[in-house]
Amino acid sequence: MQAFIRTLLAFDPAQKDAEGGILGVVKSYFGCVEAQGRGSLHCHMVVWVEGGLNPNEMRERIRGDTTAEFQRRLLAFLDDTISTSMPPLPEGYTEPSSPLPHPCSVRGLTPEERNSDVAEQLAAVDLHHVVAACQKHVHSNTCYKYWKGKGHAKECRFDLDEGNVCLESTIDPETGQICLRCMDGMINNFNDTVIQAMRCNMDIKFIGNGQDAKAVLMYITDYITKSPLKAHVSYAALEVALTRLSRFDGTLTDVAQRARRTLQRAAFALVAQQELSAQQVASYLLDLEDHFTSHSFNNLYWTGFERYLDSLDPSPECAFIPATQYAAPDSPDAQTAAERVEDLADQQPHDESVHDGVDEYDEQLDSMNAVDEVGVTTSRTGELVPLANQLYDYVYRAPELDRLTLWDFVSRTKKEGKS
Repeated sequence: MQAFIRTLLAFDPAQKDAEGGILGVVKSYFGCVEAQGRGSLHCHMVVWVEGGLNPNEMRERIRGDTTAEFQRRLLAFLDDTISTSMPPLPEGYTEPSSPLPHPCSVRGLTPEERNSDVAEQLAAVDLHHVVAACQKHVHSNTCYKYWKGKGHAKECRFDLDEGNVCLESTIDPETGQICLRCMDGMINNFNDTVIQAMRCNMDIKFIGNGQDAKAVLMYITDYITKSPLKAHVSYAALEVALTRLSRFDGTLTDVAQRARRTLQRAAFALVAQQELSAQQVASYLLDLEDHFTSHSFNNLYWTGFERYLDSLDPSPECAFIPATQYAAPDSPDAQTAAERVEDLADQQPHDESVHDGVDEYDEQLDSMNAVDEVGVTTSRTGELVPLANQLYDYVYRAPELDRLTLWDFVSRTKKEGKS
């Protein structure tokens, strides 16, 4: 994947490469690795290209394109980038009598073949075989797993059908909807260069309108949040966990320690029932990436901020809050704003203000109810380091940062220790 990003996408973090890769100049990307039912790993990636317009800008640009020049250039780019038909074999080519190896098991053209006089013809033959093996769809029972039975249309859930043919790419000037040409309804979209280099099944789609953007966001969110355990496996794992929880350990007398041990047993029992493919296990053991991103992201621990805001202005829709906790301003039990900040900040995940490992420490604490037992930690050199958190940082930020919203403060600022 790193070779794909570096060579085919030609992503340049310094943004100095004006030529770009197969999709143009890439501004950013985000990819997530997932294991399919067979266990093989694949990556879902969203790529942002320099000059790309958001759906609203795209629609306005198309509506204002009186000469249709922008539409022509856009469709020419998409037709050149996305292929939707079986590449033809060179004229006069005949298949050899002996069986050929699977095209995904070989690297394609050798250096000698690439430098030969028939390199173009050999590349065309190789592309044809790779697309035929990887992109040509054959209907199976999986295609109709959501079919409701007789009386309902039996359609392939991948929307691949012999009748899905469109001879010319078009754009609806009113809605901005783009319909790419499709010469073969049983061929999944692909890019010539990517499939020849990666030699595996692929898909590629242009997100040019709001409907497509919403569909992709829904697809990505569904993949990120879905459970790795199937329903029947989850129930079986839960049964095993409950059986183990019923075992009493008489050596533990402390209630808190017994509760922690019980939770550990339940968690271990669930994890032990999870099926992992050899590829997943190898990926974990080799510490390979499970996601690829061009940018770094900061975590926003919203729960503590929400509690703080609710303490300043309690909402009737929220859970009941004892009256003594937020007494009248003139009451002896009343808290100042600073005291409320300190109390709520103590319940929020902490990060280390002057050394690395912020995220690792934060993730180990419960963002809802954790009460810190210590207020210091140690740096890599063994020195004591005071702890701080986002709520402290934002509420007590410098006057120069007063105009920053919470979102901008978290995403645009970086905390560094004093030397």
